[in-house]
Parts: sequence; structure tokens; C-alpha cells
Amino acid sequence: MKRVLAIILGGGAGTRLFPLTKMRAKPAVPLAGKYRLIDIPISNCINSEINKIYVLTQFNSASLNRHLTMSYNLSAGFGQGFVEVLAAQQTPDSPSWFEGTADAVRKYQSLFHEWDVDHYLILSGDQLYRMDYGRFVQHHIDTGAQLTVGALPVDAAQAEGFGLMRTSADGRIQEFREKPKGEDLAQMRVDTQALGLSAEEALKRPYLASMGIYVFSRETMFDLLNNHPSSTDFGKEIIPASLKRGDRLQSYLFDDYWEDIGTIGAFYEANLALTDQPNPAFSFYDEQFPIYTRPRYLPPSKLQDAQVTASIIGEGSLLKACSIHHCVLGVRSRVEDEVVLQDTLLLGADYFESAEQRLALRQQGGIPVGVGKGTTVKRAILDKNVRIGNNVTIVNKDHLEEADRPELSFYIRNGIVVVEKNGSIADGTVI
Repeated sequence: MKRVLAIILGGGAGTRLFPLTKMRAKPAVPLAGKYRLIDIPISNCINSEINKIYVLTQFNSASLNRHLTMSYNLSAGFGQGFVEVLAAQQTPDSPSWFEGTADAVRKYQSLFHEWDVDHYLILSGDQLYRMDYGRFVQHHIDTGAQLTVGALPVDAAQAEGFGLMRTSADGRIQEFREKPKGEDLAQMRVDTQALGLSAEEALKRPYLASMGIYVFSRETMFDLLNNHPSSTDFGKEIIPASLKRGDRLQSYLFDDYWEDIGTIGAFYEANLALTDQPNPAFSFYDEQFPIYTRPRYLPPSKLQDAQVTASIIGEGSLLKACSIHHCVLGVRSRVEDEVVLQDTLLLGADYFESAEQRLALRQQGGIPVGVGKGTTVKRAILDKNVRIGNNVTIVNKDHLEEADRPELSFYIRNGIVVVEKNGSIADGTVI
């Protein structure tokens, strides 16, 4: 895989993940108590022996940049390679920001062209899955394809939300349609059994959805980008254009766990699903294919008379006499006495507060970082460094699906209360 360059697309403003993206780029959103979304594609690359990696972003990239700098020194720990952020920039030749996935790659193509590589692996920065990209690239080479698209078998209900591929029995793409419905959807059915699914599964999932990840042969990528200068998106424009001119496009079937972390609801459900036992849909406990992240060298977590069931607790946390059920707690989480957390994500903190600092804050009328005494939280996301006072109730009492309360530091998305990063909720508040 020495002749493969990976390009990870950081996405746009991440409005569907707001307010988690209010102060950070989408790939920098925390995951599973200690990771970031960007750790998934980078770890997949490292485990696939692909170590030349660019990350393209343009919104709130400071925290992402810091995380990558502190996590991935590939030349020291993973062989001769690099992980580098390429932020959107204005130049005399390109005065505008990134306008789509293809446009982002086009604006940096002169840099990508300098590398002596044969293939470009285009990835998304907001998906949760484990894939050996080596097999993906080798399939591309073996089939003689100019462009290969990662394909996920899905049922009819799921299919309407994706770009779909209609392929021949050997997986060659014959047609590509973006989010078809009705009769158009029915026309996109594929014999997925011929591609490797069992007969039973093929009946359930007869559609091939684009995962938004691609392998381009070198000349094909540059040729498509330059010959279609107004095309800004790979899925909607570049792939159909490639098909139209007769390029050999191939699908690569991926029949394993895959989740697009594109909305607050998807983010919430994917994190809580990690607590399932004994066999969660996605597991970070895989010695052969580890997920890497920033080494923080934090102390172990401490539980003092706490009751914890079906939960993940990040390192450096301190839980007093509280009840934690079906939750994911991030690093340096602080939960006080008589707290009840249920079906909740507490994303942790970026720093510790000493007992003296916490006492001084209280005496001055402030609220320490963490969840205060006597508080109840159900079905919520508490972002990093939140300060939840004593005897607070966060349960979405009005059963709202959507709400914006920035003056009170919280929002409601998909029925889930989200307290924004660095947000503060006063003692006795009921939400």
C-alpha cells in the first residue's frame, strides 16, 4: 500500500450535528468516551498499512488540528508517513471555499499530483466502521477498475437515503442514482447474492448503497476533476459523469457494521450501542485491528459507592455515590452524590478541577465542571466541560423533538437534550 494516498474529507459545517459542531469540526466530535470520529478512518488506514494521509476541512478546524498533531506522529510510531490537515484556503486561482467533496479535492490537486502514487483513497471523516482498505484497493486493481465505490447492502427502507448503484453480477457499476424513490428505487435492485451475500440476506437487502468512500486510479481522478470543473460533488456529479463516458466503475461489497454519524440521533444511538454485551455491533476491543487516538496518560477512574450498569467509563473519571445506567462517560468525567444518569452521553472534560478549586467556585456562586449533587439526567448528551448544578433535572419534560435554547446552554434534537460545550445549567433547573 505504499503507492496509495488517503484523502479524508472533513465535511461541511456539520449542521445536522449541531451543537456538537458549534465549536469543533465534524471529524473532531468525541466518540466512545475517549476517541474522536477522525480516529476511525485514520486507524483503518494505519491498520491497512496506508500511512500517507491528508485530512481536508474548513470549519472550526483548530481542535481537529490539535488532536491530529498530538495523536499521529506517523514518522515516529507508524513508519515513514504523515497525517496532515489541509484547511480550505483562498488563493488567486481559487478565491472560494470548498463547495463539495470533489471541489475540495480539486482545490488541492496540485499537491496530490506531486506524490508518486498510483491510487487515491477518498474517505469520509464521520463514519464508524472497521475496514481493511488493503482489500478495497486490491479489489480495485484486480478488476481493472478506474474507480471503485464502497458498497453497503441495504433494504428498501434504508435505500431511499443513499446514492444507489445498479451492478452486473461481477459488481461492475452500470447505473448510479442519488436517493431514488418509488419506481426509480425498484429499478435499482441488485442480485446481492451474486456479490457474496447469502440467499436469505440477499432477499432482505437487494440494494447497494454508496458508502461515500472511493478508490480512484491516478489519471482517472485528475482527468475527471479537470474535465468537469463545475462538478463539486463525487456522488451526485463525478460518478455519473464517469459512467457516462464509459469508464470502468466497480463496486466493493462491505457486509459489516457501518454507521454514518451524520445526525444527533445517529451519534447518540451509535455511542450507546457500544455498551451492548456480550457482542456489541461495533467493538473497540480488537487487538488485531486497534483504533488509535491521543495518548493522554490519565489516572484510572475511581468509583466511590457508585452503581454502574451497562456503561462505558472513560479514564480519569471520578464517580461518587451515584447511579449510572446505560451511559457512556468520557475522560475526566465528574459525577457527584445522589446523581442518576440514564441513557446519557457525558463527553467528559478537557481538564481536572481540584477539590480546592471546586470548593472555591461554589463559595463564589459558580458551578464546578461535571454533574452536581442530586441531579437526574435521562436521554441526553452533555458535551465537554459542562457545568451541571445541584438538583437539576434534564429529562425533556415537554417531550419536544426540536428546540433551541442557546441562552440556557441547551438544544433539543431528535428528542435528545444536548447541553453545549462549556455550557452551564443553574442549580434546581428543570429541562
